[in-house]
Amino acid sequence: MKTTPTTKILAIGTINPGFDQSQVRAVLPEEVRETVELYLDGKIEQWYSLQGRPGVAFIINVTDPAVAHEMLEKLPLGKAHMMSFELIPIGPLNPLRFLQGMQSKP
Repeated sequence: MKTTPTTKILAIGTINPGFDQSQVRAVLPEEVRETVELYLDGKIEQWYSLQGRPGVAFIINVTDPAVAHEMLEKLPLGKAHMMSFELIPIGPLNPLRFLQGMQSKP
């Protein structure tokens, strides 16, 4: 079966243990400004809040988790070691190749 190429990175960010909400809130204005800059530069495609727990989810327009990690660590919460990200490479839905009439390309 053909492998699916990585086309984006799903980044799930959560606040690291040991930091309280007041510490995070003090950094948030600059964090939001810099995150908006990444969005406007086309590096972050989508952004969401996690439901049921504090945190964020970004769809990032890079294919290399190391590049995503470096980008996110430069944000204020990353520099302050307050937030960590789980980075998950994602790509096109591979099972769609099983649709009738779809053929593998050589």
